[in-house]
Amino acid sequence: MKIGILREVLEGETRVAVVPSMISLLKKNKHEVVIETGAGVHASFADREYQGAGATIVKDSRELYRASEVVLKFQPPRLHPQAGVHEAELLSEGAALICFMEPHLYPEAVRKLAARKITGFAMDYVPRITRAQTMDALSSISTIIGYKAVLVAAYHLGKFFPLLMTAAGTIPPANVMILGAGVAGLQAIATARRLGAKVEAFDPRPAVKEQVKSLGAQFIDMEISEDVETKGGYAKEQSDAFLLKEREVIAARLPKMDVVITTAQVFGKRAPLLVTEDLVKLLRPGSVIVDLAADQGGNCALSEPGKIVLKHEVTIIGVVNLANTLPVHASQMYSKNITNLFLHLYKSPDGKLDFTDEITKGACLTHQGEIVNAAVKKIVQGM
Repeated sequence: MKIGILREVLEGETRVAVVPSMISLLKKNKHEVVIETGAGVHASFADREYQGAGATIVKDSRELYRASEVVLKFQPPRLHPQAGVHEAELLSEGAALICFMEPHLYPEAVRKLAARKITGFAMDYVPRITRAQTMDALSSISTIIGYKAVLVAAYHLGKFFPLLMTAAGTIPPANVMILGAGVAGLQAIATARRLGAKVEAFDPRPAVKEQVKSLGAQFIDMEISEDVETKGGYAKEQSDAFLLKEREVIAARLPKMDVVITTAQVFGKRAPLLVTEDLVKLLRPGSVIVDLAADQGGNCALSEPGKIVLKHEVTIIGVVNLANTLPVHASQMYSKNITNLFLHLYKSPDGKLDFTDEITKGACLTHQGEIVNAAVKKIVQGM
């Protein structure tokens, strides 16, 4: 098959879907790879590296879209600023696209893919099952943002993170609270601990308690009265009463915290509000909040997506696309995920897709002119 790798058109996007080291694997499986010139430049992967790996460099993005049977990219399809049309309309009818889709944010893109009879596979809908672990791009991104969130917090905090013995006396370690102990939260815990901070973590799922403790953090217990996790391993949307109880537990710890990093998200839904304005007021002057859910509504009531604001003497950082700040490893990790998914989808010599397979069926959003994922169809039709 002819695989096209595009230069991302979203302003500020630094990552590339496939890095040169993965080209040989695709070539080994008898696929032809065509890449748009400069696609990897912001992630430090030059055109000559792709050429050396066996890829063909194309200057005209329109030509690449037209010629590709399968396009691999990172961001959901959107208006192409140079071409002046939506990326979905540049794809050849009947082609395939593999990328993040985020249908709750970009429903029109899904509609356009269906209208063009594009077979659209979403990296964010790959089932969270053992067989699909090597394709789990969400976990890869969460690892990166959990790590970088701590560095962002440390940069903005006017204190040391570690315990230090100095000529001026003993400096106590910073107190850090992590809200949510998923992949991002656990990585944030590990990073904060490496920097020497005293870390406490909160998550309504009792199952993560041992993981939190194994990283050297204190787990904040809470009495659980609701089912908090889906069968697919995602957090479930909780009732207002449950969220109120969570806030009470969090509030009791806030007065002694220097840093709060919030990571709580609900797949396809608005992020739960965990830190209200009243809770922000409980923090000491100079404290820092890093909200990793800012672009999904925010875990903190005062966070603003993509902005750093000072409210009640607390610095609140609404990070957006934080993985962009580590483009080399972000691209390498995503490249392995998307390549593994592609090779799984198109393992048949004739390129025929097996929709009886759980991974293929779960990741596919559009096929033969239809939105085939029932949950996504409901999202798109409701907008």
